[in-house]
Amino acid sequence: MVVSNLLFKGGLCACAAMLLVCCGASLEEEVASAPEAVQEASNMRLVSHHDLQGRSAYQPVVHTYGGRRILFVGHHIGQSMNSLTGNVEQNGTSILDVTDPSAPQLLRHVPPNGEGISAAQHVQICDGAALPNGDPAKIYMVRTNGLVSYELYDVTDPAMPEFLLIIDETGTSSRPESSRGNRETHKIQWECESGIGYFNGTPEGWQVTRALQAYDLSTPEEPRHIRDFGLLGYQPDSEGPVPEYLVSGLHQPFALGNRIYLGYGSGNDGTLQILDRDMFLNGDPEAADPFAPTVENLLYPEIARLDMPSYWGVHTAKPLLDFPVSDYQDDEAHSSRDFLMVVSEAQGARCDSARDITFMVDITEEDKPFPVSSFQTPAEPGGFCQRGSRFGPHSMQDEFHPGFDHTLAIMSYFNAGIRAFDIRDPFDPVEVAHFVPEATPNTIETCSEVDGAEQCAHVIQTNNVNIDDRGYIYAVDRSNTGLHIVELTGTARTIVGLN
Repeated sequence: MVVSNLLFKGGLCACAAMLLVCCGASLEEEVASAPEAVQEASNMRLVSHHDLQGRSAYQPVVHTYGGRRILFVGHHIGQSMNSLTGNVEQNGTSILDVTDPSAPQLLRHVPPNGEGISAAQHVQICDGAALPNGDPAKIYMVRTNGLVSYELYDVTDPAMPEFLLIIDETGTSSRPESSRGNRETHKIQWECESGIGYFNGTPEGWQVTRALQAYDLSTPEEPRHIRDFGLLGYQPDSEGPVPEYLVSGLHQPFALGNRIYLGYGSGNDGTLQILDRDMFLNGDPEAADPFAPTVENLLYPEIARLDMPSYWGVHTAKPLLDFPVSDYQDDEAHSSRDFLMVVSEAQGARCDSARDITFMVDITEEDKPFPVSSFQTPAEPGGFCQRGSRFGPHSMQDEFHPGFDHTLAIMSYFNAGIRAFDIRDPFDPVEVAHFVPEATPNTIETCSEVDGAEQCAHVIQTNNVNIDDRGYIYAVDRSNTGLHIVELTGTARTIVGLN
């Protein structure tokens, strides 16, 4: 059941509850209760909410500190009052203790470093004991610092993070400056077992502002740049202007095992690229300079490339390997497949652009990636196109979890909140749960033009989601609504096998 109203008050709440009981559905399974309201929910329950000081939020990452769970949140550009210090601070990184998920506690807000710098959108955490040459007594944080650099912190005491060093600064793109400027940072991955950092930023002189920059952080206090990488046409000496379909650049690297999965063009003109990790990190031994951005060196580690149509992109490509297909058990050779879950990020407002969806791409024969299914949340009966701002997928949980990996995909869906899809049959994923947070006084107004007239609304924009080892879901909002911690109930909880 989908109830289209964003806010429930008084008698409407009671009527909705009575309707569910009459229809034979349990309240626990269909409606999640908040202290003062009933949210739109099915098979999910709100555990708690934190306002994050009214900051626009991008990336939530939970790290285990012994028996504690600490949440790191990267923020978009903006500023807000820090109630812990009494100062107005540019948005940076929020650190919260979520050991008790029903009562998240803000430990620290770490503003960005440098005059005029705002935002620290992306963050990754590694235990020193997990790194090849890290201090086993320390826990390290890597984050982006605005659009200008990558930074390393000691967060052994999450309430007292200590700045260690600037890993590197981004360069300046050779392309003409646009509304996105001429230098950027974006989604990053830090592989703790090897210490390799797969960063997304601007190499000096390249023709895009987002390309892959690889660093060896196995000894975190001694970072070493390995190489810069991108699609053909990105490199500095590429002849002529960068084709229009390439200008958005890299969005997210996702390394696993001996493969790197790269998504370019998050919502349109997208490209999926699969690389051999060893060949990427070591380069062609026959080349005079294995890491020079030549055509030959950029093609050398590529295993496969899949170009999307103009109206779809590759925001994220997450590998789901050794995936058992229950209906294929009689075929021993193909009863288990390898897949990528590929998200095309929703663009525009009020559904005024092509609808973006999520794909399951079969990579069992990885040199021939092929989409085998797609799935999405429909706009009706929720009325999501009329609510304002963006509607559609943004990303899925980055973390792996044995209960979720081959069963349930948790996705952020902008004004449709958190959505969960049963992917046990990867050829036919089905939505089985959702939670749509309420707007709050912090939720900013977003406006768009409809038939020549401006329409504005205070509407949530669930930006990114992640999970922890206990199965709790963490969702953050780009419209300043804050953090929502949610747990699965009913059918969805049974699917992932949570107690």
